Amino acid sequence: MADFFQTGAVATLHHLKPNETPRLEQELEAYASTAAIGLALPALFTEFEHPAMRGIVMQLRQHRYLRRIVVALGRADAAQYRIARAFFDGMETPVTFLQVDHERILRLFHLLEEKGLPMYGAGKGRTCWLAAGYLLARGDTDVIAFHDCDIRNYDGGLLARLCYPLAHPGLGFEYAKGYYARVSDQLHGRVTRLFFTPLVRALRALAPGEPYLEYLDSFRYALSGEFAMRAPLARQCRMQADWGLEIGMLAEAFDHCGTSRICQVDIADNYDHKHQRLSADDASGGLRRMSLDIAQGVLRSAAAHGLALGSSELRSLQIRYCQFARDAIRGYEADAICNGLLYNRHAEETTVQAFSRSLTEAAAAVCDQPLGGDQLPSWGRVLAAVPEFFELLLDAVAETDPLRPVLVPGWEEPPAVAQAVAAGLRPLAFPERLRHQLQ
Repeated sequence: MADFFQTGAVATLHHLKPNETPRLEQELEAYASTAAIGLALPALFTEFEHPAMRGIVMQLRQHRYLRRIVVALGRADAAQYRIARAFFDGMETPVTFLQVDHERILRLFHLLEEKGLPMYGAGKGRTCWLAAGYLLARGDTDVIAFHDCDIRNYDGGLLARLCYPLAHPGLGFEYAKGYYARVSDQLHGRVTRLFFTPLVRALRALAPGEPYLEYLDSFRYALSGEFAMRAPLARQCRMQADWGLEIGMLAEAFDHCGTSRICQVDIADNYDHKHQRLSADDASGGLRRMSLDIAQGVLRSAAAHGLALGSSELRSLQIRYCQFARDAIRGYEADAICNGLLYNRHAEETTVQAFSRSLTEAAAAVCDQPLGGDQLPSWGRVLAAVPEFFELLLDAVAETDPLRPVLVPGWEEPPAVAQAVAAGLRPLAFPERLRHQLQ
């Protein structure tokens, strides 16, 4: 059962009443004229080969409050693109596919690199960044939401609860972070439980009263892939290209909004998605890679917010992290036993040892390159360098997303649009009043 306790520096919006999704969706439809919602789905083609994606699409078909959906598709060839595109046939909400690995899109990345804006390698962070840019370029969404595409128990209420605090005209929030439990017959969420939270609390022990660290420690699931923001904030924020995406977004929201305009929202009673392998001896993959990127993101953002992290402080931090992680293990073991869950203490201890190595490697990297990190520029910065970039992006997407979904019964395409498409014209050649009718 949910509690209603407010703790930490950000507002916690609990899920206190059952069966509230219809009310939330009805109100979101009413707010659509002043708070239009765009949904960005970062996806690999492999996710279209599993049942989770089909369940997500089935739920999205029922939403009437979304202005548009953009699927940012990676690691897909032309045939796979067609298969993924077909999932959304007949969708009432306009759906656009961003083929993030397409040569046409890669040329845009190269253009930005020529202007001195690094694009780094392919990954979830760059995919989310590009999807946000597309929605900003369309200019018809006020709230931009993100969620993962491997959620096995996806429920329509997840998205409604995530977006509602930003769409509601009287609440004044600009950034919302989703949280949930991750439990089956055992506790999941190892990177959050055994790494992120003990690390932040170890940092807090080094710098008591530091507002930024208190803020980070306020989040119940800081590493969740479900978050939403108002469009003006999306235009200002930089994004991390690696696994530090979620931490980087929290830091950007803190800097641009202040804690009073940030909330965390209970979006699911339980959350089930694919589980990463630990990869204890290989820092290039699995949870080891994830924890390494996250550690660098946390350390660099803490330093940017005034925490001095010399070599002696970093050594002390590693000792304190291990202490806080061992305390966490004792607490989680007791929680599991009291709830009749399986608990492998040896596996948890082994995980902490692997994460400790990640912290050691991250500390060395931060000392060597304090200003490092694969951080993508804000969209404001992009437009300062290439003022016409949004037009170039819209043109590229129109060219690389030629398949138009089967429209819902009863929908009649305006003759002018049909004639223009038949003539081979691209959306940028259409009058402004017609462009919004194209996918």
